[in-house]
Amino acid sequence: MIRLADLEGMDRAALLAAWSQIFGRPAPKGIGRTCLRRFLAFELQARRSGGLPKQVLAALRRDTEGGSGRSISPNLKPGGRLLREWNGVTHVVEVVENGYLWNGQRWRSLSVIAREITGAHWSGPRFFGLNAKAAS
Repeated sequence: MIRLADLEGMDRAALLAAWSQIFGRPAPKGIGRTCLRRFLAFELQARRSGGLPKQVLAALRRDTEGGSGRSISPNLKPGGRLLREWNGVTHVVEVVENGYLWNGQRWRSLSVIAREITGAHWSGPRFFGLNAKAAS
């Protein structure tokens, strides 16, 4: 049985062996010793206190089964496109399952995209004209 106090003195090989013992599979490739220790410590503490709360487990299950349970936006469906001209540049955002595509990257939030475009904090739906107070 691995003890929490033992983790600090373990080298990488011992941490990898502990990971396999605790999780029943190899550790992700490229994970550093600090992260290994932190993940293992968290798991040991969670198991000692009875595991994760039911709400956390339910949220994790929802995320792995296809999303957070909430839609991107009630009016947007995958395949839709948003256009916004800013400083002479037209920006096209495509609505996809669980997010948006802009500049070849997937984003989870229109507000983050608006911030990337403008350099300032914006409400994404407002920036793209999706609510009554459309951007000017």
